[in-house]
Amino acid sequence: MTDEKITIENFEKLDLRVGEIISVEEHPNASKLLVLRVDFGEEIGERTIVAGLRNHYSADELEGKKAVFIVNLEPANLRGVESNGMILAASNSDKSEVKILITDGDLEAGSKVS
Repeated sequence: MTDEKITIENFEKLDLRVGEIISVEEHPNASKLLVLRVDFGEEIGERTIVAGLRNHYSADELEGKKAVFIVNLEPANLRGVESNGMILAASNSDKSEVKILITDGDLEAGSKVS
């Protein structure tokens, strides 16, 4: 637990969006990573996002799900695959259980989270 506080202005810098996971592949160079193809609607389009979920989810479990993502992170090269965002997930203290943050109801891909 942290006591560090941020301002609302810092929080507002995050562009959180609903994305629909349209395909999932195992990362070719990393045993813990999955490569997600995510649809964020007309404004943003489709993006590739690399996530450390391979020990927690299969492709079938993720494909078609709508989850919450940060879409305004600088791109990162993760073991040879460029990732253009980050999926949000929660975990227990030893990280043996990891669950992605999904939406309550059927929101349109690209919907802003605030």
